[in-house]
Amino acid sequence: MKDIEKIKISALSTIEEALSVIESGNVKIALIVNESNQLLGTLSDGDIRRGLLKKMTLSDSIQDIYFKNPIVSNENDSKEKLLSLFSMNKVNQIPIINNNNQVVDMHILDDLLSIKKYENTVVLMVGGLGTRLWPLTENTPKPMLDIGGKPILETIVEGFVKQGFSNITMCLGYKSEVIQDFFKDGSQFGANINYVLEKKRMGTAGALSLLKMNLSKSFFVMNGDILTNVNYECMLDFHEFHKSKATMCVREYDIQVPYGVVNIEGVDICSIEEKPKHSFFVNAGIYLLDYDCIDLIPDNQFHDMPSLFERLIAENVKTISFPLKEYWLDIGRISEYEKANNDYKDVF
Repeated sequence: MKDIEKIKISALSTIEEALSVIESGNVKIALIVNESNQLLGTLSDGDIRRGLLKKMTLSDSIQDIYFKNPIVSNENDSKEKLLSLFSMNKVNQIPIINNNNQVVDMHILDDLLSIKKYENTVVLMVGGLGTRLWPLTENTPKPMLDIGGKPILETIVEGFVKQGFSNITMCLGYKSEVIQDFFKDGSQFGANINYVLEKKRMGTAGALSLLKMNLSKSFFVMNGDILTNVNYECMLDFHEFHKSKATMCVREYDIQVPYGVVNIEGVDICSIEEKPKHSFFVNAGIYLLDYDCIDLIPDNQFHDMPSLFERLIAENVKTISFPLKEYWLDIGRISEYEKANNDYKDVF
């Protein structure tokens, strides 16, 4: 919310001062905070009117009339959780606080329900053979495998459209006609879908050299076999805030050694770690690139996305990671396909 500071007042403010703040704002509410910006409560026009009906005057303090147990949300809460809070509590505004109970923002229901439209293009890499999922992919391209009652690719398209990204280009290869026949121009899914056909395997970045469109904004690239509810709007904000040329979505991956690890120096045992766990960040197959990154991709040649990032890094181009904390599953094997079907109802 813009101008959040304008609706913050002290618990020592008068009713007249509070009225002035409420009437000058567009959310019809004031946030009561202490000197440390910690939230004490909220005050609405209705609270003031109830006070006046009890014979309070405009010069009286708001101390006894503001609401001291407001519904709040943490700054890390997802959009889905926020919408659930709005629905359960029948409110139109929810203050956002950090872990120290300090006010950082205010969410307004109407703003949350409205979908901002973005011009940024989404490029979906959906040309793979899906050999590890054979025989499921014998007649069906991997992105069109059914998960939760619909193709994986439909869930991906819906996820982008729901967040305001409707300009979609699909890079096709294996059994391309199955995908084109299903999605057509994308209008029935709220999208505008174009297609690029790979005549040979181009890799996760090589197909970008086939794009004929004039890209003037950062664009998403995503593998077509990923099931996730990542917040693409937040990823774009993150990319732009850091003035990045290329952003890679990364996922934390843990590996536990099934034995006691012996740390040695020469022949001396220094310590023993019993079944230690090591954490790494792995490539999640979702990227944001500035349009001029395409200039670094060889024309009509196989080129994968890690190779593009390695070249960007070598040339000291700003590249960053976007840590993914939401649900994510790369559906490359039968076991992952089965897990996706088991998870789908709970996640989506």
